Amino acid sequence: MAYLIYLIIFIGFEFGFYRLFPFVQRKTWEALVPGYNLYVVQKITHRPWWWILLLIFPGVNFLMLSVMSVNTAAVFGRREFKDQLLAAFFPFIYLPWLSYQPHLAYKGPIDRKKFKKSQAQEWVDALVFAVVAASIIRTYVFEAFTIPTSSMEKSLLIGDFLFVSKMAYGPKVPQTPLAFPFAHHTLPMTESVKSYLEWIHLPYYRLPGLGKVERNDVVVFNYPDGDTVVVEQQNQGYQQIVRSYGLQYKVRDLLQDGKLKTEEAYYDLGRDAVWKNFNVVVRPVDKQEHYIKRCVAMPGDKIEVKDGDLFVNNELAFAAPNLQHNYVIKAPVRVREDILKDKLGINLQDYNFNQVADGYEGSMPLEQAKLSDIKKNFTQVEVVNQDIAERDEMRISKAELMGQIGVENTEKLFQLLEENKYYDLALRIFPNHPSYNWTEDNFGPFVIPKKGETVALNLQTLPLYKRAIVEYEYHQLEVKGTDIFVDGEKATTYTFGMDYFWMMGDNRNNSADSRFWGYVPEDHIVGKASLVWMSLDQDYSLFDGKIRWDRFFTLIK
Repeated sequence: MAYLIYLIIFIGFEFGFYRLFPFVQRKTWEALVPGYNLYVVQKITHRPWWWILLLIFPGVNFLMLSVMSVNTAAVFGRREFKDQLLAAFFPFIYLPWLSYQPHLAYKGPIDRKKFKKSQAQEWVDALVFAVVAASIIRTYVFEAFTIPTSSMEKSLLIGDFLFVSKMAYGPKVPQTPLAFPFAHHTLPMTESVKSYLEWIHLPYYRLPGLGKVERNDVVVFNYPDGDTVVVEQQNQGYQQIVRSYGLQYKVRDLLQDGKLKTEEAYYDLGRDAVWKNFNVVVRPVDKQEHYIKRCVAMPGDKIEVKDGDLFVNNELAFAAPNLQHNYVIKAPVRVREDILKDKLGINLQDYNFNQVADGYEGSMPLEQAKLSDIKKNFTQVEVVNQDIAERDEMRISKAELMGQIGVENTEKLFQLLEENKYYDLALRIFPNHPSYNWTEDNFGPFVIPKKGETVALNLQTLPLYKRAIVEYEYHQLEVKGTDIFVDGEKATTYTFGMDYFWMMGDNRNNSADSRFWGYVPEDHIVGKASLVWMSLDQDYSLFDGKIRWDRFFTLIK
């Protein structure tokens, strides 16, 4: 489809120029030389020759072709709004049509000394220039982002405004260049209207950059689980939504006969339910949601998490200065939120404190250095322990199920779960398969895929690599009995075609990161978070500390 569109546009322009050039005493052969014909157009319309250099930027090039077409129509006297509109949006049709109009003659560019632009035209020219300039900067140099969640606290705070360098790793060429300017994946003021057209889809290509992704960089990337999105629940990953619906079928089967089908069967049931009941959209890589995390492991690294501590290649990994873990606290009285915010800088979104039989119990994220401050500022606090999810620990609470299946069924279900060691029916943790009893605090070990490296492929390792093979490297995969077939051929090994990276948040227990949805392919990497240029605290008013002056123009480490 894309190649057909390219061909139609190319033929339309070539034919239009071929017919129009004789009207301005240019040779017809000049119209047939790609690139040079556009240089001639710039001479005819008296525009700067270097405008043709802007055509090398995908996305911007379509806008520049429209501008050149509008200018071409204008020098032939077609300066009315309808002509300018047709020339801008359908130049490959309009220019050939124009060449057949009776009494067509070259009028020349508008003499600015004799003809004064209207205010509307001045605004349009200024807007076009601004859009072209901003699009080039945003796509190929740097882009502004805002931190919406607490996953990187205290390194990055909710309300931080960032500049992300596209040059750091080399800017990605837009894969869907036909898009509404400055809108990511959805048109403004709509919930699900796409801001892009998929008529043209370019292959992944990255221009040369200043360097490559390094371990411990803070990286912005396209969310790997965002290739498919449930419009009504865009704050949750599609895969987890499907698994949560599959969980309902698991509960039903356990309560009926105590047995489970295959995980693939429940996934299919959950997927069918989601597609039947919700509006689901599929997005190309460059239109997937943006995430920001720290790259803690590189292609080929061996990673493991032990009781909340990250190990890379069997060594304790770098810990960000402001790294946070969740801690369980108990107190006879409720700890006041405003004091937590003022004294310890606790993000109240992650603060959870509930009444229990002998007082209050809850959890909050804390830096290691702040543990002593809890006792200092809150003398009533009795217990401070790190909250660690063990491998052999139930990871779905009775409270989560009580409202769905009733008290009696909940007790029965939990007995079955414990007897059969079904600790994580929801399969929240990568590789999201019952064969791997991993948690966010006790995870691995396993090796991050690396371009050119070959791994054994069998039923045990398949959950680790299936998504990469099918979704990221676009191969057909089928399992028949104990045999695995890739692109129709029986396979016992697989060689990766891309590098992959492992991303984790510095707010370890409040971060939806690679531990939940897996590694990040190289073609999802967007840029390096470089600078916080402004920061606003959502919990305070404008005159009560909302502006975090100390974070303005700080480098991100």
